[in-house]
Amino acid sequence: MSDRTDAAVQPTSLPEPPYYAAIFTSLRTDDDPDGYARTAEHLSRLVREVPGFLGEDSARTPGGLSVSVAYFRDLAGIERWRDHPAHRAAKRSGRERWYERYAIHIARVEHGHAFSRHSPTGGRPE
Repeated sequence: MSDRTDAAVQPTSLPEPPYYAAIFTSLRTDDDPDGYARTAEHLSRLVREVPGFLGEDSARTPGGLSVSVAYFRDLAGIERWRDHPAHRAAKRSGRERWYERYAIHIARVEHGHAFSRHSPTGGRPE
């Protein structure tokens, strides 16, 4: 949910499934880049307070496609975030100014594994 380029680049550590992923893909306009960045940072802090929030991953391509994935323990957490007043206001601004188009997908994660070259498992999937 953030455009920060100085953030540590690594995937979010997640618990054993099942959990849920809210996948947000978007293509932005050129309108109000500073307001967007401030709002994205603010929302990234707020979502951490939502009960059931587990973490987030986000990336943006040079061509402007953004993909943000927010992970939640259950659908109730996603619904709490969807209905959060600051998030609702940001969605309105997004439709009015910041996005050419976007899509949201909600998925139940049934399986997951991770790999880290520097993990105690010697580089084998965890």
